[in-house]
Formats: sequence, C-alpha cells, structure tokens
Amino acid sequence: MTSALLPLLVAAPLVSAALSTLFTSRAVTRPLLTGTSALALLAGLALLRTTADGRVLAHQVGLWPAGVSIPFVADTFSALMVTTTALLVLVCSFFAIATGEADRRYFAPLVLVLSAGVYGALLTGDLFNLFVFVEVMLLPSYGLMAIAGTLRGLRAGRTYVAVNLLTSTIFLAGVALVYGTAGTVHQGELAGAASRSPTIAVAMGVVLLAMAIKSAVVPVHGWLVRAYTAPSPAVTALFSGLHTKVAIYAIYRLYAVTFEGQASLLWIGLVVFTATMAIGVLGAVGETTTRSILAFHMVSQIGYILLGVALFTELGLMAGIFYLVHHMVVKASLFLSTGAVEHVHGTGDLERLRGLARGEPLLALAFLGAALSLAGLPPFSGFVAKLTLVAAAFEAGHRTVAVVAIAVSLITLMSMLKIWGSVFWGRPPSPEPGVGGPGGGTATVTAPAAVRIRPALVLPAVALTGVTLCVGLGAQVLLDLSAQAAAHLLDTSAYVEAVTNR
Repeated sequence: MTSALLPLLVAAPLVSAALSTLFTSRAVTRPLLTGTSALALLAGLALLRTTADGRVLAHQVGLWPAGVSIPFVADTFSALMVTTTALLVLVCSFFAIATGEADRRYFAPLVLVLSAGVYGALLTGDLFNLFVFVEVMLLPSYGLMAIAGTLRGLRAGRTYVAVNLLTSTIFLAGVALVYGTAGTVHQGELAGAASRSPTIAVAMGVVLLAMAIKSAVVPVHGWLVRAYTAPSPAVTALFSGLHTKVAIYAIYRLYAVTFEGQASLLWIGLVVFTATMAIGVLGAVGETTTRSILAFHMVSQIGYILLGVALFTELGLMAGIFYLVHHMVVKASLFLSTGAVEHVHGTGDLERLRGLARGEPLLALAFLGAALSLAGLPPFSGFVAKLTLVAAAFEAGHRTVAVVAIAVSLITLMSMLKIWGSVFWGRPPSPEPGVGGPGGGTATVTAPAAVRIRPALVLPAVALTGVTLCVGLGAQVLLDLSAQAAAHLLDTSAYVEAVTNR
C-alpha cells in the first residue's frame, strides 16, 4: 500500500455515507455499509503488511509542505488500530442488519461517518486535525445514541452529549494552549517539546486530561456506565470497540511523541490506572444486568490497557498495545452475545433469564470463550495480554501494581461466571400463568429458553470469539506486531521524520 492512499480511508466512508443518504433502499445501504468496511479491513491488512518491518508511511494532502497540509501517517500501531476498527465495524454492521436496525433511515450513513472519524483520528499527524476527526467521530454518535427513540436512550444520550461537549471544550482549549506556547500543533514539530518546556508540558497535560475523560479513566468514568447501558446492542458493541480506544491511542501516541516517555511523570499514570482497574471491577459486583456489568468491566480493562503507557518500557508498551487490540475484539463479542439475548428476550436482567445454554449452545460458547478471555484464562488472547502486562509490571519493579492486576482478574472471572450462571446455566424457568389472555382468560408467559435466537444474531459474537481464540493460540504474530509498534513509541525518530518529510 502506498502513502497516497491513506486519505482514502477517510474519504471512502464519507462518500459511502453520502450515497446511503441519497439512496435509502436497503439494497443500496446494506452493501455500502458492509462493503466499505470490508474494503477498509483489506486496506488495514495491507497497511500492516507494509509497516510490519518498521516502515512508516506519510502523506501530505494536496502535497502542501508539512505544517500547512493535513498530514496522514501510518506505522504499525496505527495500522493495527485501523485493521481492528474495520473488523469491528464490519461485524457490528452484520449484527445490526440481523436485528433490522441497519434499515433505519440514517443508521448506515451515521456509522460510516463515525468510522471515517475514527480512521482519521488514528492516521492524523496533527493535533488540531486530531480534534477535528474526534468531533467527526462524535457527531454521528449522538444520532446513534438517540436513533432507537426510547426515553431511556434519550436520557443516556443527554449525559453522553453533555460530557463529550465539555471534554471537547477542554480538548480544544488544550490545543490552543499548545499552539500558543509551542507555535505549532504539528506532531512532528512537537516531538520532545513537552519534555523540554514545562509550559508546553502543562498545555499538553490539558490535552491528555481531555483524552483521559474520553477514555473513562477513574475518577471521570461514571458517564460511560450510564451511556453504554441505554443504546441498542449493536451501537453499544460498536462504541465499546471504538470510542474510548481512540482516546487511549491518542494518549499512547501523544505521550510518546511530545513527552518522549518522560519518566518523572509516569507515577501519576501508575496510581490513576491501577485505581481504574480496581474501582471498575468493584463497581460491577453489585450490578444486576448484563450490560451494566460489562460496562463497569470496560472501565476496569481500560486501566489495564493504559498501564502499558504508565510503565513505558519495551515490554510494557508491547503488552499494552496487545491488550488494546485484544480488548476491542473481546468486549465487542461480549456485548454482541448478550445483545442477541436482549434483542430476542427483551431484557438483560439477570433475574429474568436462565438456562439459555440448553437452547443456544453456540451463543453460550461464544459468550463463555469471550468471558474467559476477558478474565485472562488460556488459551485465549486475554491470557497472553494479562500475563505479558503482569510480567512487564514485575520487570519494572512495580510489584504492587502486578498484584492488583492479578486480583482484579480473579474478580473479573467471578463477575463473568455470575452472568454465565444467571443467564446461560441452570434449568430454564417453567412457563408462568399470566393475565389478560385471549377471551379474557389466562395467558401463558413463555420461558426465555423456549424462544430461539436466529443464527444471524449469534454468528457475529461467534466470529469475534473465534478471533480471540486464534490470537491466543497464535499469539506470536500479534506480539511481534505489538513489539514493532512499541519500538516506534520508544524511538519516535522514524515517525517524526516521516510526518515532517525531512
């Protein structure tokens, strides 16, 4: 893949979004939605193949000089993120088609614009353009939050909009401060600036604060649980794999480039991210619905992922990047498997569901595999991710952090078994008599296990669980790619040289 094709990863979804707005027939919108994501997936794989040896691709839009043009740059890290993002958009789109949500008037164009914003944020080499692409990502998200039209969704959307508007204001203020102190927002020209100038470091700290809020780091995590328990299952799964992960990617990239991994500040991350791991998993203990439990666990896992940048060693960064890719896949799988149950049975309440494994063995296996991966058990990718991260913490001398990570994993396993035991295991409940049946008699309330879930709703979760199993069994491939991505963060010279065209 050549560098000149990088802008197409943003342009193609935008063009498809425009076409799906003009031509509203599902015979047009469905192929546009899935076809564009499939092409993006192929492009991501081509990027991975090109950058796997350490090569960095960069393109200045319009061939304007660096600092004036909109720069696109791709290394192994961004290529990994683009590939995983495209996979999740594709799988979640198939789930939305199966539920019928993809046929809503503006669903396809909103998802396509969202994906364009994500690709742009992952590939841009300019701080202001990062802000622009994050906003491009957020604007359609507001529509997707409210597209179901339920009162609960609208309330959650209000919280989501309010938090993100505040965060975007902080982000933009940070960008302005960086420009005012450094005279540029070009990442190549900002290389090492925060480590040399306390004033620029404070300005970049405001930007990183905004990214931390968008990542749902403790103590600014409450919005995520409220927002992610209300949208449709397809939208929740999509958001879980993309939104917070773009912010996490930005934290990794900006700290590596502008602070050059400054060791004196890493203790802040160690404290905050360890607290995020622990508080997130403890929040899940008292929850009684599948989505609220998974949302709290999402907060906890964000702490694990960001621990890699707080360690900022070769092994720590490699483990964090591996964990990031693993978590995007696994969390989406869990939201899709429980979402299939919620879509068919109308609830995710643990007290109202039981014994689904008897009638839905494939869906039960998909959930169980992803749950065990989330908890860090072999042979899934989560085992490799957590083992490598704990080893990195021990290697860096942070034994307390490593012990907390292990303890949180055990509580995570207990929470996953709680969902498994309540929803999938046990004997299905017997039909109960109700009132108001035909002719004024009694109606029969059908047991949940008696209602079958269509294969089209099951296969997306199965596919992603299959990915986490394959990554776990063949972990060396992703470990090698993660190591190459970590090398570019430890030594940013190749990235800076490519994006500045020097």
